[in-house]
Amino acid sequence: MRYAEICDRSPEQFRRLTGVLPTTFEAMLRVIRAARREFGRPPKLTLADQLLLTLLYWREYRAQYHLAADFGISEPTCSRIIRRVEDELTQSKEFQLPKRPQPRVGETEFAVIVIDATESPIERPKKSKGSTTAGSVDATQSRRR
Repeated sequence: MRYAEICDRSPEQFRRLTGVLPTTFEAMLRVIRAARREFGRPPKLTLADQLLLTLLYWREYRAQYHLAADFGISEPTCSRIIRRVEDELTQSKEFQLPKRPQPRVGETEFAVIVIDATESPIERPKKSKGSTTAGSVDATQSRRR
């Protein structure tokens, strides 16, 4: 599936496929375009397809092998694209996960629990020949007829 195939869908269908609205997708695409430098051989996937690949990976958490097969690229290339897009979006500071709220000083109560984990020997009977079951070998043989 390429970006050209899904760009004409309704915003709700687009969000169901990618996890973001089309406006958010365009904002992410602007950030990636600003961070990229054009040099070398042109990539096989457009920037929109690279972003779509990353969003599908995050959304579905599919194996990179399957994503690479769907987009017609190799698995290492898929991994590089995902890592590069993640880094560019994170460095922009515009698209980051919300931080955890910090606990307020003085309002947090701590409880200290001490657990004794010292080793202690297990009580077991001593092994000796005399403590085994007494009986002669002849007494336990079965009769053969």
